[in-house]
Amino acid sequence: MDITTFYILTIFFIATLVRSTFGFGESLVAVPLLILLIPLDIAVPLSVLVSITVASVIVVQDRKQIHLNSAKWLIVFAVLGIPIGLFLLIYGNGTLVKSGLGIFLILYALYSMVSTRKFRLASDNKGWLFICGFLSGVFGGAYGINGPPLVVYGNMRNWTAKHFRATLQAYFLPAGAVGMLGYWYKGLWSPAVTHYFFIALPAVIPAIFIGRSLNRKLSHGAFLNYIYSGLIGIGLLLLYQSLR
Repeated sequence: MDITTFYILTIFFIATLVRSTFGFGESLVAVPLLILLIPLDIAVPLSVLVSITVASVIVVQDRKQIHLNSAKWLIVFAVLGIPIGLFLLIYGNGTLVKSGLGIFLILYALYSMVSTRKFRLASDNKGWLFICGFLSGVFGGAYGINGPPLVVYGNMRNWTAKHFRATLQAYFLPAGAVGMLGYWYKGLWSPAVTHYFFIALPAVIPAIFIGRSLNRKLSHGAFLNYIYSGLIGIGLLLLYQSLR
């Protein structure tokens, strides 16, 4: 086994374990590490292709845990936000947008961790579905960071760890498929992407099932603490990127 193969297997095992356990976050692990060894135009489509695979398996595994109505409207409203995200990517101030999102995530997570009176939604709310879905589309279209707004909505709905994991995959699956279609149309789904994808599969598949087992062992309180810590980590990463 050469060093590149070992590196890719290790990265995708860790990234998929994170995704399968918590429902999101694998691209934030995989892409920054992959581009140390392979070009960005291979790393990003490769990460999305693996994401589709992970989401497909989880949706089949845990389809009964999916909040279908939430996932449906989050996808619809995300589609409206994607063109704005692409506009920001091309013409916007990336530093300002990334730092603003980073600060928001850190403050939201800290508030959720320390507040004794948390804002909760007893049922789906079209207004909040629009806000979180639209922002997911905006940040996904601009920077590929569509997970955090979805996590905010799931937290307000007080989803369990199982529902978090399953419902987010029902969103990521069609979103990822559309993304790969775009990469194919632009010629970015190259033979190299497919080659590395098949290299990664022996690490991805077992990590999905290990993550599922870990997800079911997490208490609700522990799960939320991990989620808040993850949001703070993402926020700090965005601030670091915007200040470089």
